[in-house]
Amino acid sequence: MFQPQGFEQRSIITSLGKMAYYTATGSLWQDNAISNDKPQSVYANREKETLVFLHGFGGGSSAYEWSKVYPAFAAEYRVLAPDLIGWGKSEHPTRNYQIEDYLTTIREFFEQTCTGPVTAIASSLTAAFTIRVAIAHPNLFKSLILTTPAGLSDFGEDYSRSFFAQVVKVPIVDRLLYSTGVATTNGIRSFLEQRQFAQPNRIYDEIVEAYLQSAQQPNAEYAALSFVRGDLCFDLSLYIQQLTTPTAIIWGQKSEFTGPEIGRRLAQKNPEAIRVFQQLEDVGLTPQLELPAVTIGLIRRFLPLLN
Repeated sequence: MFQPQGFEQRSIITSLGKMAYYTATGSLWQDNAISNDKPQSVYANREKETLVFLHGFGGGSSAYEWSKVYPAFAAEYRVLAPDLIGWGKSEHPTRNYQIEDYLTTIREFFEQTCTGPVTAIASSLTAAFTIRVAIAHPNLFKSLILTTPAGLSDFGEDYSRSFFAQVVKVPIVDRLLYSTGVATTNGIRSFLEQRQFAQPNRIYDEIVEAYLQSAQQPNAEYAALSFVRGDLCFDLSLYIQQLTTPTAIIWGQKSEFTGPEIGRRLAQKNPEAIRVFQQLEDVGLTPQLELPAVTIGLIRRFLPLLN
């Protein structure tokens, strides 16, 4: 239901199981269907660069988060948009997830699906993980375009000590909170309205339903609760100076969890790699869902700047 037209679901096998991803296929994106004025060989010999879109974390997260953005690039680029392990249509191992789980499986995804350096477009905590993967494996990346990249414990502000994180650490209570407060229509809509979007009127039924379907996958609570407990959080400021990959950052001015002042401090620690810091007014945590057309425009603007 939420797979964009002209895309199909495929998968790879990581060390933690199957990772589903979406990629453009079929005549809709074939170059020879665009114009009859040029010989087919002109297009056939052109190898498309790859863009990989990585979603963030939260109850019901999945590749849907970027689905209003990535089709805009399918005619010009090879587009890949995975559901990370524990989310969406990928496998949901019954485990308490750790940071290393995502550093490893994100790296494995790039190694298995890409043959050279590519541009990664990533969101929130996953964007922070992607920075760490790019530091450890710079050969995998050509550039990074990141929305609200934060480790959620940046500059010593430890999220895991927050009241809500402590509550979710209580056995039984954690599952109850997930089943009644997260994986429901009202729970999803409430979170989107209060925490993720700056303007609730930008939320429509399809967004809520897509998040709900992901949140209700068997064992979906394991990854979500690991995130909410703070098990996946870290201080990105301790790593970001090591980044060498050309990077652009987009930051919603009304991001509920980490405001743009955190983003500016992170960017100032490495101005050589972080070439652009763009604040978006009256936008929350996910500009790719709240203002997809603006996000598309900014990505198009940044791609040549990072070459």
